[in-house]
Amino acid sequence: MVAHASRVLVLASRQNDLLIEFICNRGSEFTRKVRDREDALANTREACATQSDLPLETAASTIAGMLDIRLIREKPNFVRERLATRAGGDETKIDEVLRVDAERRKVETALQQLNADRKRLSKEIGAKRGSSDATAELEARVREIGEEIVDLNKRTTAAEEEQNNLLLQIANLPHESVPVGKDPSANRVVRSWGERPKLSDETLDHVALGEKLKLFDLERAAKLSGTGFICFTGTGAKLERALINFMIDLHTREHGYFEVSPPFLVRRDCMIGTTQLPKFEADMYGLEENQLFLAPTAEVPLTNLHRDEILNIVDLPKKFVAYTPCFRREAGAAGRETRGIIRVHQFDKVELVKITTPEKSYDELESLTADAERVLQILGLPYRIVGLCTGDLGFGSAKTYDIEVWSPGQNTYLEVSSCSNFEGFQARRMHLRYKDDGKNRFCHTLNGSGLALPRLFAALIENGQQSDGSIRIPEKLQSYFGAAEIR
Repeated sequence: MVAHASRVLVLASRQNDLLIEFICNRGSEFTRKVRDREDALANTREACATQSDLPLETAASTIAGMLDIRLIREKPNFVRERLATRAGGDETKIDEVLRVDAERRKVETALQQLNADRKRLSKEIGAKRGSSDATAELEARVREIGEEIVDLNKRTTAAEEEQNNLLLQIANLPHESVPVGKDPSANRVVRSWGERPKLSDETLDHVALGEKLKLFDLERAAKLSGTGFICFTGTGAKLERALINFMIDLHTREHGYFEVSPPFLVRRDCMIGTTQLPKFEADMYGLEENQLFLAPTAEVPLTNLHRDEILNIVDLPKKFVAYTPCFRREAGAAGRETRGIIRVHQFDKVELVKITTPEKSYDELESLTADAERVLQILGLPYRIVGLCTGDLGFGSAKTYDIEVWSPGQNTYLEVSSCSNFEGFQARRMHLRYKDDGKNRFCHTLNGSGLALPRLFAALIENGQQSDGSIRIPEKLQSYFGAAEIR
């Protein structure tokens, strides 16, 4: 059943690619040439600069991408309908995108004609200079054309920047298999694993356990950094480190991921590439006038490792894993979920990232999710997989599975991973492509936590608490931790 569903997803994705390809190559010979030029713009920044007669930096902005402008142009109703399922209002922005796009194309067509006229007149001048024919009038016209070209270049740049800014604010299209709904109440439980422990009325939550066993010190963390931070101490710090090492080893040794230890600071372009910017800039910690940011997740440096590159198809999929601390200003509304170490401004996380082809990306989503949930299976922690509805999807995601671990102390499930397929949405922003039969195509990118701490930490100590007040350490973790229990 899963294999059949994956094939359907691949076929649907490929059908969309073929539809765009058909649409963009139909029409008159002139239209075909114009759209061939636009395809070249989408393939390389160098081609963009050459054919639009713009500086490289300006021309590159036209493919800083997001949704495919060709799809918006040719299938606007389809795009509106899919965006409307997100219930975020982005469908109302499509008319403005089309208006700016039409203006940009009109100006670029006029610019092409002026360049052709200047080239033709220059040849005429060159031919007449060897004769007695006067060229002053032609030379004056060439100068006029040059001034008009300068003006049109400015207008083209302005139109491209306006279009790019609009597109950067529009979310990805949900995949057809994603359940339609306005909020998390429409999410669907895909599967569950494990049995919730039968604990007594004296069961403690992670805050009480942490204080009793001196696993962390929230009071002194607040003294150091303010609310929303953790200071793991003694055995707690040791357990945090053990979990990180265990997960890294699992993903590299058994799941075949390539370990990376990236910088914790990332450039603005990288944050745009993975869709944190510009929409969520207020939630990020910025430096140097927001040109450099503390990484909110290792997704950012890992996915951007090959930005502006053309990969060989034989090298795909690429599978990366990294541990990093993560930094986010947003800490949620006041309530039970924010108590203790559940939602904080800084937390540790092991991240999984895949770069692959469109034909294989939905199979890779299933395997990435399985790799992440394997952590919980080995640790013996009950969990469930939830398929997010359209209204609960992340900004750049086409499809997402949340992995939620059971927390006895919270009496609810806590998200410890979101495994998402972004399709080509991120790749367009970061110009990440691969060569297939001589053609450059945008990669599909995926990511998911494998897993996120400290929620995993909280669930582990809550589920592992014993009647004598100790905490049982899962067997596979004992060699990393160095003991079978915490007292």
